[in-house]
Amino acid sequence: MNGLLAAIVDDDRMRVDALLAGHVDLVGRLIDKPKLYESSIFHWIYVGDTALHLAAAGYRVEIVQRLLAAGADPNSAKSHRRGSPFHYAADGFISHPSWDPARQVETLRVLLAAGADLHAQDQNGATALHRAVRTRCAAAALYLLSVGADPTRRNKPGSTAFHLAVQNTGRGGSGEGIAKEAQREIVEGFKSFGVSTELKNGKGQSVVDCARSAWVRDILTSHR
Repeated sequence: MNGLLAAIVDDDRMRVDALLAGHVDLVGRLIDKPKLYESSIFHWIYVGDTALHLAAAGYRVEIVQRLLAAGADPNSAKSHRRGSPFHYAADGFISHPSWDPARQVETLRVLLAAGADLHAQDQNGATALHRAVRTRCAAAALYLLSVGADPTRRNKPGSTAFHLAVQNTGRGGSGEGIAKEAQREIVEGFKSFGVSTELKNGKGQSVVDCARSAWVRDILTSHR
């Protein structure tokens, strides 16, 4: 199993092919030790995750395809956080060198075509759309909206993804210029898809009510 995970981190497709040819059962094995991959894949992998989780988190599109063809489950969510490979593909750290928005979207597309649940919720009630918005992955968020992700679905604290889009989500780097530009693109994207700014969260607050920055409120109240 460790050899397969190392090959995924290295994006070594030939080695992945060789390992799967000899041990196709590897795709169903669960990881038994948590690890933060900080090199080319900036993501926590938890006990109960699979090789597909790691490949999805690293946007290893070609390896994701190989694992799926070998029988990997795109909806596996057996860690205590109940995150699926689709959730992991929606995550991103946009200031990290490994982040690639085009490959992120392609990873999501491949998983969705393989039967990933667009509206699956993790332990905190977050969907892939919540995660893409929280991590300011604009291209991923807009792609998810374009394929029918439900913008009204709430996480356990009661927030929709649109509510997260107008607030500081607490993710590191959210105040940086690149994150603010992504936030602008996401907020404008929700509006372009016709999502109401009067959408309510679990506390009865509208999206406009939750906007803390003047520039965000300007976007929300603009009729453009």
